[in-house]
Amino acid sequence: MSRVTVLGGAGTVGAVAVRTLLSSGEFSEVVIADLNMPLANQRLKEMADDRLSAVKVDASDVESVKRVIKDSEVVVNCAGPFYRLGPSVLRAVISAGVNSVDVCDDFDATRLLLKMDEDAKKAGITALTGMGSSPGIANLIAKLCADQMLDEVESIDILHAHGGEPREGPAVVAHRIHSMLADIPMYLDGKFTTVRYFEESGRALEEDVDFPKLGTFRCYPYPHPETITLPRYIKCKRVTNLGCVLPTEYYDLIRNIVRLGIVGDEPIDVKGVKVAPLDFAIAYILHERERILRETNFGTQRGCLKITIKGKLDGKPHRFDFSLVSVGQSMGEGTGIPAAIGAILMHKGKITEKGVLPPEGCVNPFEFLLEMQRHLGLDSLSSEESPLIIESTDSEGNTERVTL
Repeated sequence: MSRVTVLGGAGTVGAVAVRTLLSSGEFSEVVIADLNMPLANQRLKEMADDRLSAVKVDASDVESVKRVIKDSEVVVNCAGPFYRLGPSVLRAVISAGVNSVDVCDDFDATRLLLKMDEDAKKAGITALTGMGSSPGIANLIAKLCADQMLDEVESIDILHAHGGEPREGPAVVAHRIHSMLADIPMYLDGKFTTVRYFEESGRALEEDVDFPKLGTFRCYPYPHPETITLPRYIKCKRVTNLGCVLPTEYYDLIRNIVRLGIVGDEPIDVKGVKVAPLDFAIAYILHERERILRETNFGTQRGCLKITIKGKLDGKPHRFDFSLVSVGQSMGEGTGIPAAIGAILMHKGKITEKGVLPPEGCVNPFEFLLEMQRHLGLDSLSSEESPLIIESTDSEGNTERVTL
């Protein structure tokens, strides 16, 4: 018997991970562990698989998590926001002695998780953190390029734009607000530093980015953990992470609410009712989102993850642009599928390093890409149809598309 438990398995990202794990056939039992049991039971009906079950869990309660995961071979943590729940879940995972994969994209949570490395090693487990899209796929593409395609790496710029998902939860909006308020980590001029989203240090990094099949959009500093982890494994002078949410009218709404400061945790009295400004802001943003999508005729959900890597090849400057384009694919798929593939590779014995590790620290990029190719049904696609576009630009400015 091989059991995998997905924390937050009823949510947007978790449900995709569950479906992917079921379709892989690697596990004899897949468990949806979630606080929202009505939604978990709804997922059971939707997926209708004898290998699937559901159990209630409070991801903020270490003992609750330990009870749920104790008989699992692997735990996939999709319960956010990670700046609140990530550390408590990892403490439970280490205490239970179970291997884990998570989709943590909060830099501050990642720092706390990495501090538990020795505890994880003592427990003899692997805790793969940040195994989504960005972080996740972005880390592995950077490692692949550094190891196999360039002689020397100078800079890694991770860029992303996405939007229009059928459903967006409060945790997603809370993460975006949190991202705009934080000291955002960047690796500039060979040093770890921080910038502020609304201050000059952050504005200096803003960039108009051309995303294949999407268009050109303004990207802003994002506090994703690649800027913390990649320089530890790849010698370079710069690692940045910039992004935006589509449509721009929706992202501007979030930016303006944060700029106005309507994001406090302390409740205030509103006609006799105590309301935290942050709770109001999240509810208002989600309410307005539907109107904005409708009025902008946004249409199908879409996104693109672009990784630009500059360095030297044969002694001359060279640049690679990797663009993973998704049209009709939700953020849940872009994050949940890589997380499930991480668990599958772990089950197959392809990830053996012990401790708390980012993708570039323990996952073979080729093995991951081959597994992703199988699960996304890309084997039969031509290079023109593939969602992964790779452009190689030499020192003369000549650009050609290449395939792995």
